[in-house]
Amino acid sequence: MRPLTYAFAAGAIALPASASTVTVTIPRLNVAEYHRPYVAVWLEPQGGGPARTLAVWYDVKKGGQEPGTKWLSDLRAWWRKGGRALKMPASGVSGATRAPGSHAIPLPADLKPGAYVLNVEAARETGGRELVSVPLTVPSPRGGGAGKAELGAVTIR
Repeated sequence: MRPLTYAFAAGAIALPASASTVTVTIPRLNVAEYHRPYVAVWLEPQGGGPARTLAVWYDVKKGGQEPGTKWLSDLRAWWRKGGRALKMPASGVSGATRAPGSHAIPLPADLKPGAYVLNVEAARETGGRELVSVPLTVPSPRGGGAGKAELGAVTIR
């Protein structure tokens, strides 16, 4: 796994969590065999506690003897934090893998005030694995980070 680079920013305007979004950028990679990455996005309290999955992108159409869910465990950090207990497809959370570009995910409207860590993990077949963690505080969730290979910018606005 390659090292991660983090860039953090703090906002001065207090916004309710429901008005905030997380933007996850999947970079366009120039490789011989490109597969869209599996991605998991989750929040957990900064001091520890149960994780809350916001999004899981995987190969939902892959069926047969090796369904797309088989490789969800490759999202190792998310899998350990509670992904293995999530029954797929999960309404409002799971969806198909995404093409390169920026993708917005709303923060939950019922998110209680406090300090959290937003985690975005990606794993790609014949590619790498990457985890970006961004601290955020509700009610003014703002921040960002960036990956080096499998993930691009991760921003909270």
